[in-house]
Amino acid sequence: GDEAFAAWMDGRDPLRHFRAQFHIPKKGQLPPTSKELANLDDDCVYMTGNSLGLQPKRTKQLVNEELDKWAAVGVHGHFEGDRPWMPIDECVVGKCAKVVGALPEEVAIMNSLTVNLHLLMVALYEPKPGRAKILAEGHSFPSDFYAFSSQAEHHGLPAADTLVELWPRDGEHTLRTEDILAKLEEIGHEVAVVALSGVQYYTGQYFEIAKITAKAHEKGCRVVWDCAHAAGNVDLQLHDWGVDGACWCTYKYLNAGPGGIAGFFIHEKHWKDDAPPLKRFAGWWGHEKGSRFRMENKFVPSVGAAGFQLSNPPVLQVVSLLASLELYEQTTMQDLRAKSKLLTGYLEALLNSLIPTGVCTIITPTDPDQRGCQLSLLFPGVAADVQKALEARGVVTDYRAPDVLRFAPVPLYSSFTDVWRLVKIVADAAKSSP
Repeated sequence: GDEAFAAWMDGRDPLRHFRAQFHIPKKGQLPPTSKELANLDDDCVYMTGNSLGLQPKRTKQLVNEELDKWAAVGVHGHFEGDRPWMPIDECVVGKCAKVVGALPEEVAIMNSLTVNLHLLMVALYEPKPGRAKILAEGHSFPSDFYAFSSQAEHHGLPAADTLVELWPRDGEHTLRTEDILAKLEEIGHEVAVVALSGVQYYTGQYFEIAKITAKAHEKGCRVVWDCAHAAGNVDLQLHDWGVDGACWCTYKYLNAGPGGIAGFFIHEKHWKDDAPPLKRFAGWWGHEKGSRFRMENKFVPSVGAAGFQLSNPPVLQVVSLLASLELYEQTTMQDLRAKSKLLTGYLEALLNSLIPTGVCTIITPTDPDQRGCQLSLLFPGVAADVQKALEARGVVTDYRAPDVLRFAPVPLYSSFTDVWRLVKIVADAAKSSP
């Protein structure tokens, strides 16, 4: 439980060199830091990669290269240089597909998360008499909840009757897989789409995607996964698990920057061979490339996920994502996941040993296979005060009302020493809070 052990672990971490590829803010750069409580020249303790990942050092170079190209050649940048803008998304699609366990043809990089969720629901939610319900978490992220509700209403269905909400048992914080499967056994014949998050944003629970998807398919349902907190965090295998559709943002664990471009997945079974065509909201960038510029107004979709694109991808956002994916190419999700389990397990062990009983409760599952990087801690009545005390000491984490703080050590740039310092500061902050 001392800092020497954390340093020993860091010295034996095969992924430790990645930290040097990121900008780690100094405590003195952070507005809430108190010079009385923190050494302003130290690196901050950054534990909120589940909200916004840190900036790779190569990001500015890649973005500036495209700005320089625009300045130098104007519209010719669409066809010139190492990364022509016309097919710019092709430099990230295959790399992102590896991260989520998909075929390149199943992935498109486009839009923002909720736009992609709506596009998936347009394609995969086909309500029919007797099978129109959407099975979702009661504590879905609000944007997801609004998307599901508005999709039901778009089909003329009352959202309150169409959306079936899954809630934990009384006195529990997370959903049990057995209860999700039991609900599917009970009402699966009425469900058109199961729509869940891969990793739950509030609790950090990593759902058993393969089991839930298989059961949903057994009952004749399609399955859509919001992987905002899963992509780049856990070892996804979207293709092998037979997931129908998935979407994710790239500004969390994929470090693409605030408001970064999003990901979209549609399984090849929905467009390969003799699969019946899916409905879609079409745009010109989804048109087959060879005839896109004939402007004939006869939509011929590109094969796979590319056929769901609406507009040309924003170049600066794409290359910002590329900077991070180049780092992912230098390792594997399996190796990152192995380090993540050690980091988060170490965080859990320190919290249990150094924080007095009754101060906080970890609401994230204790099973490492049912969580990602994140641990969510319940601080009854004092979470906001603890958060302020952490910020004053140069810790970056986040608060979710009314009583939860989320800590996420990210294996690409977090260290075991970061984790030790975090818990030491939490212990001190808890003592100083009213």
